[in-house]
Amino acid sequence: MNELRIERLTREAFAPFGDVIELAGARHYPINGGNTERYHDLAKVEVGRGHALLNLFRGQPRPLPFEVKMLERHPLGSQAFVPLADTPYLVVVAPAGELDVRGMRAFVTSGWQGVNYAAGVWHHPLLALRRVSDFIVVDRGGEGANCDEQDLPQTWWLTEAALERALAPEESLALC
Repeated sequence: MNELRIERLTREAFAPFGDVIELAGARHYPINGGNTERYHDLAKVEVGRGHALLNLFRGQPRPLPFEVKMLERHPLGSQAFVPLADTPYLVVVAPAGELDVRGMRAFVTSGWQGVNYAAGVWHHPLLALRRVSDFIVVDRGGEGANCDEQDLPQTWWLTEAALERALAPEESLALC
């Protein structure tokens, strides 16, 4: 069985695939007479010659174990997912270019973290966990096909055991 190792989502680990959208470490400053804190420029939204679409996606929970059989990409623009609740979800990605499963990685979010897939990065469609989850999604609209799907040459699995290992306290990981 091809089990995907699941990692905690961090900016550094996800950088080859796009941006992690989170407040920690973000540039921020007060606006509106000090009544609002602006967290500025959290992701590089790419729309090329198109226009930005603002969507709400409602993801049904995916039970584990889950078979990863395909990935998709958006070659003409980025795609950002911002959760509307503090609920972890899974992210599966592979580098842009020709699909190469050797570069495939899986991440679990802390809940409030969002992701912005860079243009052309392969990723699995939304993988909500444990409950129905809503996301604001920003992506590209306009002329041209902006979604390619490709079946994987073999099935990969996301398992509860891999998720538990990723969520284990780091102190216990050091003891292994």
